[in-house]
Amino acid sequence: MKRLRKNNTGNMDEPLLLAFGLLMLFGIVMVYSTSSIYAEMRHGSHLFFFKNQVVWVMLSVVAMFILLKLDLKRYAVYSAPLLIMVVLMLSLVFLMPSRNGAQRWLMLGLINIQPSEIFKFVMIFYLAFSLSNSKRNIGDLKQLLFPYIPIIGIGLLLILLEPDLGTTIVIFLSALGLFFLAGARIKHLLLGFVPFAATASIVVFGLGYKKARILDYLDSIIDPMQGSYQVQQAALTLGSGGLFGVGLGDGRQKQFFLPYPHTDFVFASIGEEIGLIGLVFILILFFFMIFRGLKIASEQPDRFGYLLASGMSLSLFLNIAINLGVVTALLPVTGLPLPFLSYGGSSLLISTSAVAVLLNLSRRVTLK
Repeated sequence: MKRLRKNNTGNMDEPLLLAFGLLMLFGIVMVYSTSSIYAEMRHGSHLFFFKNQVVWVMLSVVAMFILLKLDLKRYAVYSAPLLIMVVLMLSLVFLMPSRNGAQRWLMLGLINIQPSEIFKFVMIFYLAFSLSNSKRNIGDLKQLLFPYIPIIGIGLLLILLEPDLGTTIVIFLSALGLFFLAGARIKHLLLGFVPFAATASIVVFGLGYKKARILDYLDSIIDPMQGSYQVQQAALTLGSGGLFGVGLGDGRQKQFFLPYPHTDFVFASIGEEIGLIGLVFILILFFFMIFRGLKIASEQPDRFGYLLASGMSLSLFLNIAINLGVVTALLPVTGLPLPFLSYGGSSLLISTSAVAVLLNLSRRVTLK
């Protein structure tokens, strides 16, 4: 039975908070374990990535406390102008130096920010607030196209051109899911999917972005060892851990065999060091977190809370699923980090903020 708490002062979802805390703590440990050798060789200190991650953890916790104090519905009215500001930030990344052939970061002195992560978060707020308006008939194609398609479409195009196909897919599918939950017709959603798929195909096969990765992926479907070097090493890393792993900190593949062992492929490194048992525990934590998020959504007393909690849960799920799909050779390499476990400030900050929103919304209801 749903029961709205007055002034958002109810107890937050403690099981969700516990799952989040365990993942965060484990992520800090694994960032150090998987990055120390590379950090020593590249930056002269085995603590380089670890210290940076600790700073981002503290910033993320501060962001969480702030979001827990806010009346989300009251401040959601500012989501539209904020989304426009983020689109401008996405435009500025093309003035920044390229890193690994991509321009995804705003470099602000000692801090690098990935605006695409912020766009994903703010877009969910914007859609939840706008689609919860009782005067909007989302079943009408015209009201579906405007104002959503222009602003979201421009953002997606900029992210795709960075290029960042993985984040583009997560944002697009998150938006599609929210439109569906808000009552959009399936045939209208398909009309939006076709041009997106066509544009992505042109970028990949016409402009050549990650074309080799797609072809390697097709080879890896038959045999992971026939895929790209990254896929091969990920398969070897996962398999070498066995049931219980080789021991925390004792992984060998991170010694310049597995690319990005502390970012995109941290799940493979974890599998090597703590084995299948450890991976199953992590998957349970992820599953439980998404389950609690959906539970919070289903208990919301209004449409805004339902869409906001659903959007945050869906976005987290898509990030987790795509990363795990890449590591296990089920999907092409996309460059998406694993929430809470991969090294990276923007991803950690936004993923933590998504959990903070869910915890905030959980205070509005009594959960069983």
